[in-house]
Amino acid sequence: MFEQYDTEGFFDELFESGGNPRTFAQPLIQRIDSMPKEDLFRRQTEADAAFMNMGVTFTVYGENEGTERIFPFDIIPRLVDGREWETVEKGLKQRICALNLFINDVYNDQKILKDGVVPADLILSAASFREQCIGLKPPRGIWCHITGTDLIRDKDGSFYVLEDNLRCPSGVSYVLENRHILKRTFPYVFQTSQIRAIDDYPNRLRDLLEYLAPDPVANPSVAVLTPGVYNSAYFEHSFLARQMGVELVEGRDLVVRNGFVYMRTTKGFQRVNVLYRRIDDDFLDPKAFNPESLLGVPGLFDSYRQGKIALVNAPGTGIADDKVIYAFVPKIIKYYLDEDPILPNVPTYVCSEPDDMKYVLENLDTLVVKAANESGGYGMLVGVHSTEEQRADFAERIKANPRNYIAQPTISLSRAPVIVGDHFEGRHVDLRPFILYGEDIFVLPGGLTRVALKKGSLVVNSSQGGGSKDTWVVADQYQPMRRMEQTQTASMAQAS
Repeated sequence: MFEQYDTEGFFDELFESGGNPRTFAQPLIQRIDSMPKEDLFRRQTEADAAFMNMGVTFTVYGENEGTERIFPFDIIPRLVDGREWETVEKGLKQRICALNLFINDVYNDQKILKDGVVPADLILSAASFREQCIGLKPPRGIWCHITGTDLIRDKDGSFYVLEDNLRCPSGVSYVLENRHILKRTFPYVFQTSQIRAIDDYPNRLRDLLEYLAPDPVANPSVAVLTPGVYNSAYFEHSFLARQMGVELVEGRDLVVRNGFVYMRTTKGFQRVNVLYRRIDDDFLDPKAFNPESLLGVPGLFDSYRQGKIALVNAPGTGIADDKVIYAFVPKIIKYYLDEDPILPNVPTYVCSEPDDMKYVLENLDTLVVKAANESGGYGMLVGVHSTEEQRADFAERIKANPRNYIAQPTISLSRAPVIVGDHFEGRHVDLRPFILYGEDIFVLPGGLTRVALKKGSLVVNSSQGGGSKDTWVVADQYQPMRRMEQTQTASMAQAS
């Protein structure tokens, strides 16, 4: 079935440049090749139906056809070699440890600013910098409890960090549901391969949340705070609350009394010890941030400052989410850990630097330009796919507000095969692993592989026509074969 599949000079996640399957992908490719085409395509149809029946959706704002869409899913998984994953895991742990130290420093001693490693004006002018958080000491000294870090590969196959998401990273629910579907789609491959498990994520997440409870209570009360059903990630909010066995609440369900946070229940008010908030800082508390917010809880931030509730992630973490600050992360790692980055950044031009801005303006047709605090594929120019009018528009935006823009070279993102009609074609992918920072740092094996389903597109975001794949970290591709050989040898010995 893969005879006509062409890697077209890109790094492919399943195939080598000569067309041979990568060693760790051979069991999967052999299984697919052994299936009738009709059977494979039927499984894709069944997977689509399962996603619809389970209500696995995301919301697109401003669409005429409605607010919710079924999340597109391709049943051909993306595989990562277990030995390569070990390096990724170490690099992510290193990065999140340094970023946590950075956030704490920025809101307290500001040594990194005084030493000139990161320009102070970039921090103080950032839209995500929260003056309200100056002097804040979060529970356990942890700011960024849950992170989704976007990784890409270039033509050489090396992983690079594309950006960090530390405010309210989304997508882990799709990771778990993708795996649920794939276990039913390729049960034989799961039985015979050493694919690292991810099913315990909800338990690990709940353990993390309970660990952060400010009071030494036996059973801390945990809740997930959602903006409501019209939020793009509402499915995930409800899914995670259900999986953890905790309450899903909106701002109107909570009240602050005597400095403590309570939720309204049918049995009266119940105190909340930990709030996993899926609301941005601006809307969290109208008394502390945006006074026009109807989504948050008046007095919540004061309760947090007084140590009467834990908020996950901590307010203010968005300063390390800023795409301009991203450019300084290698220096941040060196400053706090005295180590070189294990996972490198993509080369980045900071438009607030005059020389960088000049270069960017002269090369808009070859660069990818990003706004500092936009997400979802918005506020971005992909030079190679842009029109002259679009480039002129972005040139004016950059000149008007250079602090708000960075630019990066166009990366030849790695690709993976997807089902297109009755055959396979390569589509560009990235990877968002999820990191939990509690008693220790845990990296979920694999993560969300996002795939640009439009041919030639480099934009993988679901709001821009992207979909997803299950991500398999193959621990040891040789172990199943050895076990099967041992079993066969034992059976032959018994028979003789």
